[in-house]
Amino acid sequence: MILHKYILKNHFAPFAFSIITLMCIFLLQFLMKFADRLVGKGLDTWIIIQLIVYNLSWMIVLVVPMATLVSTLMAFGNLSQNNEITIMKSSGISLYRMMLAPFIASIVIGYLLFLFNDDVLPDANHQAKLLMQDISRKKPTLSLEPGFFSQEVSNYAILVRKINEKTNDLEEVVIYDYTNPAKINVVTAHHGHIYFSPDQSKLIMDLKNGEIHESDVNNTGVYRKIVFDKHRITMNADQFSFQQTASGIRGERELSTTAMGKIVDSLKIIKEKFIADLKKETNKYFYLDSTANKKIPTLRNSKTDKLLYVRILDQLKSVKNIIISNYNRVDWSKREIGKYEVEIHKKFALPVACFVFMLIGAPLGIMVKRGGFGAAASISMFFFLLYWAFLIGGEKLAERNIFSPFIGMWAANIFLSIVGILLVIRTNKETITIQFTLLKKLVPKRYRNEDDTVQNEDT
Repeated sequence: MILHKYILKNHFAPFAFSIITLMCIFLLQFLMKFADRLVGKGLDTWIIIQLIVYNLSWMIVLVVPMATLVSTLMAFGNLSQNNEITIMKSSGISLYRMMLAPFIASIVIGYLLFLFNDDVLPDANHQAKLLMQDISRKKPTLSLEPGFFSQEVSNYAILVRKINEKTNDLEEVVIYDYTNPAKINVVTAHHGHIYFSPDQSKLIMDLKNGEIHESDVNNTGVYRKIVFDKHRITMNADQFSFQQTASGIRGERELSTTAMGKIVDSLKIIKEKFIADLKKETNKYFYLDSTANKKIPTLRNSKTDKLLYVRILDQLKSVKNIIISNYNRVDWSKREIGKYEVEIHKKFALPVACFVFMLIGAPLGIMVKRGGFGAAASISMFFFLLYWAFLIGGEKLAERNIFSPFIGMWAANIFLSIVGILLVIRTNKETITIQFTLLKKLVPKRYRNEDDTVQNEDT
């Protein structure tokens, strides 16, 4: 019991340090990505704090498995560096017994992470989405950046030289209008004002002192220039207001496993109905009776036969469209089911990664014999990249029905578990030390010699 407490005590400080460090890295990345869209937009500080707090939830889900690996590497690395692992083995304590307490702790952490992932994360994602939508509705200039073209509004490219965030006034506006493919319209104005319609469905731009340049793609000789004092452009604001989703409809990342399970059951019933309709239409038009001996009449070169031929072609096109439509419905239902099943498996796979990373971290920490954060972070980075490559690739392939959702989400855990088990068995049988000889060759000789001298003094 004392041994287990001692080993867990060696895990606690690195685990807390890893969580704080990784959370700071993720938070810094988030701020760098969204700072230009939030800072200087006239938003209240409390609104920005709320948005950051809501986004901390998905960071926690990613950080906890990472922190498990880093802390395990640091804890067992320290024990190995201080020759405590050797002393324990000489006392008859196997590696399996040393890993018992971290094993139980990883299961507890994984279970708590699953509860957080299933209960807290969906609501936090939903609130973050609604908050971003509210910010977009209140600030129609949120997606506009001075000096850069914005294509947030479909069929329009908007360039603004100067923006007043408080009054939504614009200066030196250039708008490329692609709503009519047959014509190219370029609108320029010295001043403008942007706002939403009362029902939030349209984005309205009132322009002053400008010109409209219109050319015809089919007739290059036609060109029109219109000079205006006042001009109003009304654009579709679905990209900004999201009125349908703001009413409370949630995506797959904003639902619990229970809610997604019910949706999957409903989609499977719908899919079976679509498959039945597809079979019905296919059998209706392409059923061949092998017992029938019917002769296909030959068409003669007459007006009646030509008219019949045209009618047959039209009917075949109609049949083709009906079958393709039914097939697309079946394909849509499969993709929707796959999307929700991927998210369900992900909610279980990420917590299980805590146990998988502990399984890898313990033997690697003993092999490395270094308990510093630098060595642990370097080794962890490789496994993080490998894990996320498996996870992201599996998610994309599963959503495209190339792999099943189970394989797509659990392939990383299965592969790394096998690697971890082999490392544990090998390390328990014999003590293996990883020498970073290849990395040392990349370090300049003068620094390498100093490091070797320090190591020799320690030994």
